[in-house]
Amino acid sequence: MTNPFRARGHGHIDRDTTLTFTFDGRPYAGHPGDTLASALLANGVHHVAGSNKYGRPRGVLAAGVEEPNALVQIEAPFPEPMLTATTVELYDGLVARGLSGQGRLSGEPDPARYDTMHAHCDLLVVGAGPAGLAATLAAARSGVRVILVDELPQPGGSLLGSQELLDGRPATEWVGAVVAELDTCPDVRVLRRTTAFGHYDDGLVLALEKRTDHLGAAAPAHVSRQRVWRIRAKQVVYATGAYERPVAFDDNDRPGIMLAGAARTYLNRFGVLPGRQAVVFTTNDSAYPAVLELADAGVRVAAVIDARDDVPAHWRTACDERGIDVRAGHVVTGTSGVEHVSRAHVAPFGQGRLGDRQGIDCDLLLVSGGWNPAVALFSQARGSLRYDAAIGAFVPAQDLDPVRTAGSATGTFTLAGCLADGADAARWALSALGTTGPTIALPATSPQPDAAPTRVLWRVPSPRDGQDGAHQFVDLQRDALVSDVLRATGAGLRSVEHVKRYTTIGTAHDQGRTFGVMTSGIVAEALGVDVADLGTMRLRPPAVPVAFAAFAGRNRGELFDPVRVTALHPWHVEHGALFENVGQWKRPWYYPKADETMEEAVLRECRAARTGVAMMDGSTLGKIDVQGPDAGVLLDRLYTNMMSTLKVGRIRYGVMCGVDGMALDDGTVIRVAEQEFLLTTTTGNAAKVLEWMEEWLQTEWPDLRVHLTSVTEHWVTIPLVGPRSRDVLALVAPGLDADNDAFPFMSWRDADVAGIPARVCRISFSGELAYEINVPAWHGITVWKALFEAGSPFGITPYGTETMHVLRAEKAYPIIGQDTDGTITPQDLGMSWVVSRKKPDFIGKRSFSRRENRRDDRKQLVGLLPADEQLLLPEGAQIIATSDIPAPPVPMLGHVTSSYRSDALRRTFALALVRSGTQRIGDTLYVPLDGRTIPVTVTDPVLFDKEGTRRDG
Repeated sequence: MTNPFRARGHGHIDRDTTLTFTFDGRPYAGHPGDTLASALLANGVHHVAGSNKYGRPRGVLAAGVEEPNALVQIEAPFPEPMLTATTVELYDGLVARGLSGQGRLSGEPDPARYDTMHAHCDLLVVGAGPAGLAATLAAARSGVRVILVDELPQPGGSLLGSQELLDGRPATEWVGAVVAELDTCPDVRVLRRTTAFGHYDDGLVLALEKRTDHLGAAAPAHVSRQRVWRIRAKQVVYATGAYERPVAFDDNDRPGIMLAGAARTYLNRFGVLPGRQAVVFTTNDSAYPAVLELADAGVRVAAVIDARDDVPAHWRTACDERGIDVRAGHVVTGTSGVEHVSRAHVAPFGQGRLGDRQGIDCDLLLVSGGWNPAVALFSQARGSLRYDAAIGAFVPAQDLDPVRTAGSATGTFTLAGCLADGADAARWALSALGTTGPTIALPATSPQPDAAPTRVLWRVPSPRDGQDGAHQFVDLQRDALVSDVLRATGAGLRSVEHVKRYTTIGTAHDQGRTFGVMTSGIVAEALGVDVADLGTMRLRPPAVPVAFAAFAGRNRGELFDPVRVTALHPWHVEHGALFENVGQWKRPWYYPKADETMEEAVLRECRAARTGVAMMDGSTLGKIDVQGPDAGVLLDRLYTNMMSTLKVGRIRYGVMCGVDGMALDDGTVIRVAEQEFLLTTTTGNAAKVLEWMEEWLQTEWPDLRVHLTSVTEHWVTIPLVGPRSRDVLALVAPGLDADNDAFPFMSWRDADVAGIPARVCRISFSGELAYEINVPAWHGITVWKALFEAGSPFGITPYGTETMHVLRAEKAYPIIGQDTDGTITPQDLGMSWVVSRKKPDFIGKRSFSRRENRRDDRKQLVGLLPADEQLLLPEGAQIIATSDIPAPPVPMLGHVTSSYRSDALRRTFALALVRSGTQRIGDTLYVPLDGRTIPVTVTDPVLFDKEGTRRDG
């Protein structure tokens, strides 16, 4: 395999080593130092991808992150979509294919590692081109802590893609000397392959380092693939360079159309000839070095089409010496070709009108419409921009402490100017840091004639204006046309931000780097306004695409969503519990014995709780400690019922509602002391409720003297349940009088349980006599084992969450989130009694008076008894009024929220939300199931011990 388009004597690639890769199913060869784009061009491959909307062939336009066309999918060693071929470093065994704007995620977990590093420095320099290297060198010699980040594998920036001389020698020699010196400075860190993508408050800059992407399958497993750097810098210099912009003309998207600066980079950095016969279309001087260097390397330049009326004499002379035709005052109006550009159509352009067109054969069309300073990060730092009419671009309006731009990022495009600008930026940063450094001697640049003015040209009028098929693209990734922009302005849009959203221009990978300013210019022309007044698109982080995996870093799996276990977890495992996930917690689901099925085990556990004694691990209940002089006031505002009147030693059930009056959570409130309460929440809502309380406390009622603390993991909670629970408790807490008169329901007592100080509460979530024993978590296993041992003579049985659900459902104790769906009020749950009529206000109270919340046909909680007593209704099943399923749309009355088999009832039962449910008690409704309907009787939701006689034993 050969590279027919390699240029001998050019490039910084390792020609002695060959790398093989596959693209679109065909094998190719390249060299270390190549990108996928340069290797494809070296093999003569120009058609890389298809366009997103129109399916047109697309090739390589640029040479860096600004590339809008060459989207690829990496298939091996691990699938990764939506990468630009210009930023994928070539490695042996790479397998890729071109994309049409849409990729495919792998179905397998990413095996790579990702991580995050924090770094602090006095000065952060972003960009290792001439300005960035000069700034870093000056700062390094002053002794301050410096971090230099650059996206390329080696420093040098634009110098790597040119034939510039410094001190009469190739500029890369000066780059090598500077890097060698920086490597010896202990306070300087140079991060290669690292792209800064976001500037945030307080000097925080985020950057992505690609550590092993260039190694492919050879990447060490122990090294993270990518790393996010969180850099805190006292001063920042953005030497981020500039992006060349194209000009819009007919069919300006064909493969073989490339930015002139990109072609120069491919020649000098990669040793690649992008074509054999070229036409160059320019509006400024910067294309001429590319013209001359490509011509000297063997490319036949058929013509230079310069939109300016006067071409500087030195460029014309240099072109004449090489036999290159220079046509001043001309433009490219369009192109021909199928899979590749084959001809450029050229015409004189004056007074806004096109002359007669002429075709020039070519396989390469280079375009340069000027340069846009890379100001995304400066803008993110809240730096303002101004329009520079001389270059047709937006530049930083002024320095922004502690941020400064340097070099091409300021609109300075000469090499000498960039070097001097970088050194000046360092001096400014050092001064702000309260120090100075030695003046560095900048290398001498080759004499350059004064640059001629740029002709600002956004688009060439189309010979087919107003006709179908006039494809003038202003965003190649989004397949957006000039006609799309004109349609937006014709619809009345006057803001470039609105046009952006109407057309999606600037919202893809390149984020408007190549076409954003051009779009502003076209919009301004269409509206007849000055582009300086119109402005340009806002630039937001991330400045370049960053994989979600990199943001996640090591926060994956259990490190992102940690598995939480209670202090009693080892005992549950030892005794054969099966677990279910409740929120982040592993909770015992049930404890099967021998060959028991789940149903058999749950029925056995229910029987023990109803007839003897049982115990469960309730430690996952959310627990929030509320302290302060205004604690009662806060709770009165949050709960539907009164909490401030609760006496010390007593407990009250409460419901929280949202501002819409819908049940948000429920639980108990314990008054521990005059200014201290402990409230419980459902397991899954613990964090949500705490956040809800903090939001109100901090944003609406900051005057309240209250502190909230999550203490969920501080306490082990053990519900001891059943008619014999008092007997068991008496054995382990002999000092506690557990008689009903001495220890009434909904009260708590401090007592020693198994010799451990504990808080014992008379609370029941089963309807049985029950005690909730709370001890510090580190003593939990001791108390649990003591209770289990004391209860052995009584046949004590551990039970899990499934049994808990059955027991509470038999008593119609709702679970918020299961028996509610965000549209259910306390009244809908049959709990009007929990809504205070005495309190002047609480969250949600006003909503109870809304007409919608007072409708008679609201869904209400009821019980359901299937006619077939052994049939278990599926949770979520819909409920209808008729035994026959009517034609769609079928009117639904409600749905099943909970469904269980009951040992106490000797049958199955369910809870459901049914429209006008309480008015339907005794009625027969139907549940469609497997092509038939199941008759069910609507009942009161409380199906066991409605009088509550079992609560006190």
